[in-house]
Amino acid sequence: MTTFHCAVLVRPGSVTERVRIETDPAGTIVNIVTGVEAALGDVCLATVVPGFATAHSHAFHRLLRGTTHADGGDFWQWRDAMYRVAGLLDPPLMFLIARAVFAEMLVSGYTAVGEFHYVHHRADGAAYPARHAMELAIGEAAREVGIRLVLLDTCYLDGGIAAPLSAQQRRFGDGSAAGWLSRWHSLRDAIEGEGVTLGAAIHSVRAVSPAAMAEIRDGLDTGTPLHIHVSEQPQENIDCIAAYGHTPVGVLAGLGMLDPRLSLVHATHLTPADRALVGAAGCSVVMCPTTEADLGDGIGDAHGLASAGARIAIGSDQNAVIDPLLELRGLEAGERLSSGRRGRFPPAALLDAGTRAGYASLGISSTVLAPGDPCDLVEIERTSLRTVGSAADQLVLTATASDVGRVIVGGRIVAEGGRLTAGATGPHVLLAEALAAVAAA
Repeated sequence: MTTFHCAVLVRPGSVTERVRIETDPAGTIVNIVTGVEAALGDVCLATVVPGFATAHSHAFHRLLRGTTHADGGDFWQWRDAMYRVAGLLDPPLMFLIARAVFAEMLVSGYTAVGEFHYVHHRADGAAYPARHAMELAIGEAAREVGIRLVLLDTCYLDGGIAAPLSAQQRRFGDGSAAGWLSRWHSLRDAIEGEGVTLGAAIHSVRAVSPAAMAEIRDGLDTGTPLHIHVSEQPQENIDCIAAYGHTPVGVLAGLGMLDPRLSLVHATHLTPADRALVGAAGCSVVMCPTTEADLGDGIGDAHGLASAGARIAIGSDQNAVIDPLLELRGLEAGERLSSGRRGRFPPAALLDAGTRAGYASLGISSTVLAPGDPCDLVEIERTSLRTVGSAADQLVLTATASDVGRVIVGGRIVAEGGRLTAGATGPHVLLAEALAAVAAA
């Protein structure tokens, strides 16, 4: 059993001093005692917040950071560049990239990641000789660095509504919903364990037909977290209405798929009726503010969705920025810019979005730092140039990833001072190795 003593513990809506957190050998919290001094053998931490979750990540998109800004364009132009990078991937390269990105996430304060993964096969669409080679490479990368991974294995069948997969997309597909389900069920037995679990995703209404979505709905366990890109671009809404007579949310509602286990990613261009449906169903909505800003997607109505009853989480998406605190600040900044009002999401609500809501979206835990929850913690420096003078409960609006100290996942210190504790490796070293391998590909 490991015991952590937090001088200050900041949870959504509360700040508590002198807190001891006791864990079992599996890194699960068994007891929390407040108002006590540190005891011999305690791991002593200063100011601590719950571990952050990026509930939506495409690790390999990190390769595009700093390379796509010179030519302008829009999301669709950026997507062409992304497809070119996807064409380079193989399992060894995927391992190097995922390991580097997951390491960067850890030292930045993310303790859990939902990896929305759709690059399943060889470039020609043929399966790898070693079954699940791509997926197992991602799982091994997460285990090596120590981040908690929910692999959101993604169904991607069509190149657009009623259109075949393009040559660039061929490696994403499994032929049919039945083919994807067969591979998904086999993958679960192969990948789960040691901090890795399997979730599911439908890429979008552009990539999976309503009939195929219904088949997936019926073929998954009801407890499996299910994610889907929704209304990231206005064109998706236009095409969906033309084909099906409904918005993407309307299609999902008609299939009976709007429920608390479903997470809608982006949800940038929803109608008022869409927002009401999503909120009434208690869905999660994973906003990715830094990506949505970088790609010029627009500002989604996070406040309206939360007010309607949706649970708001965050994702790093293309990983152009890996910093949960900047992601949360971007969420509130978008609200301020669109509404002209401050404090649309008070600090407690932002911390909840970055921690509890993300863990719930990924099916890890519905509470935060309570007995039975994983002991995932992040220490925040309160005397840096950015944070000195900040109230503990407002650090979420002043700190950045540069202020992250020790990071604990499952009761184990996995990062400290910008480095992984295993081998004291800096993520920049792993990133350089991955980029060199890409250049040689």
